[in-house]
Amino acid sequence: MTTLTELNHTLTAGIQYSVGQSSLGLVQVAHTDEGICSIIMGDTEEEMVLELEGRFPGKRLSKSQTSPNGWLEAVIQYVESPVGTIDVPLQLGGTDFQREVWDALCSIPSGSTLSYTEVANKIGRPKAVRAVAGACAGNKIAVLIPCHRVVRNDGSLSGYRWGVERKRRLLEREKSLNA
Repeated sequence: MTTLTELNHTLTAGIQYSVGQSSLGLVQVAHTDEGICSIIMGDTEEEMVLELEGRFPGKRLSKSQTSPNGWLEAVIQYVESPVGTIDVPLQLGGTDFQREVWDALCSIPSGSTLSYTEVANKIGRPKAVRAVAGACAGNKIAVLIPCHRVVRNDGSLSGYRWGVERKRRLLEREKSLNA
């Protein structure tokens, strides 16, 4: 489970980002002075920068060789060993509903999965299955908001913004570390 230390989620300043390598590909951690506003996984830095620009249109983006307080390193370490908690400041944004879903996702133990229907039931909105899927799709914080732990009703893997193969490998890694 991830501890969500939430700070002011207004993104008035520019956004800095740093990139590092993990066993699942590149990891980009974007932040303001207040906290992490985006974590993206990808194959090339160029595609991740384009995704970041799309997430924050009109914001000044700049690459940094280091991240404050070791945030990039902490995120990569969590990707490699996704057990326990990681306490980093996050700027979530999103609607109240999205934040409710994201909180529910953070309560799914590492190594476990829930279906979209189960998440909808967990938040007390059993008819909001598609909206839960939309909230998962709107998640800007890869791995720390563990939308990869949500699967179809039959347990099969469904879409994942950063690739179904990454989702599969994350879930396998979590299960092996929690066995």
